[in-house]
Amino acid sequence: MAGKDTSLIEVDGPWTHRQVSAGGTRFHVAEAGEGPLVLLLHGFPEFWWSWHNQLVSLPAAGYRAAAVDLRGYGGSDKPPRGYDLVTLAGDAAGLIRALGEANAVVVGHDWGGLLAWTMGVYHPKVLQRLAIVSAPHPLRLRQSIATDPRGQGWATRHTFAFQLPLWPERRLVRDNAALVGRLLHDWSGPGWPDERTEQLVRKAVQIPGAAHSALEYHRWLIRSLVRPDGIRYANRMRAPIQVPTLQLHGALDPCTLPGSAQGSGRYVSAPYRWKLIDGAGHFPHQERPEVFDAQLLGWLADPEPDH
Repeated sequence: MAGKDTSLIEVDGPWTHRQVSAGGTRFHVAEAGEGPLVLLLHGFPEFWWSWHNQLVSLPAAGYRAAAVDLRGYGGSDKPPRGYDLVTLAGDAAGLIRALGEANAVVVGHDWGGLLAWTMGVYHPKVLQRLAIVSAPHPLRLRQSIATDPRGQGWATRHTFAFQLPLWPERRLVRDNAALVGRLLHDWSGPGWPDERTEQLVRKAVQIPGAAHSALEYHRWLIRSLVRPDGIRYANRMRAPIQVPTLQLHGALDPCTLPGSAQGSGRYVSAPYRWKLIDGAGHFPHQERPEVFDAQLLGWLADPEPDH
């Protein structure tokens, strides 16, 4: 199967595309607006397009929005290593500096959310605030999988299936990445994804190296559990998050269950706010963008965001 060209992810819109180097790795970024920087981190199996609605709403509210293709995705580099959350958090911290800012608001969905939680511990100085979407705190996620095997454990079964070598990559891209389209439908609430988004995401995962890189995230998560690096990570992540944190979650999310994400606030010592978005599944920022944006922008504008 011929791989897709990275130019397909440079979708036209009220944003600009550019390459930004951070820590020796090149990242594709779509950005728009002027003002305080909001760095937007997508999840699996998407790319920067995950945030195309917020690349309009955030600039309209006076922010500079930058949606990045994470390491291994879309138009960013796809090195053989570096798909652990510590390295990925370092990527994002480096990107904030490479974009010319000392700090930023970081908004992360799914894997981007796990990455954002990690930044809260490893790189707190580059953060103004954290907004986490559809992602429990990494230690809360571990606990949920262990204590609720028929709930969160079953919901996370794809991650366990991805541990096999080679075969998951082939399965992900087979039949024009039909599995990716199925995951988008299975994990969302009714009425999403739209046809354009589904086709873009299915094409983007077929970019050479993207499927393998995306699966390496999942492989690290499981394989590191008993390794020294994973044990060090878990111990470090017990440190409290000390920046204001918003946690948004779709009430219908079948991939990371709302009950698994709830309780993450115990790891935050700063002002913390939890909000469920009714009628949304795993992709609330795309499924219910108006409701999502109202929550995010209201919180960003609140000088005391503690409830």
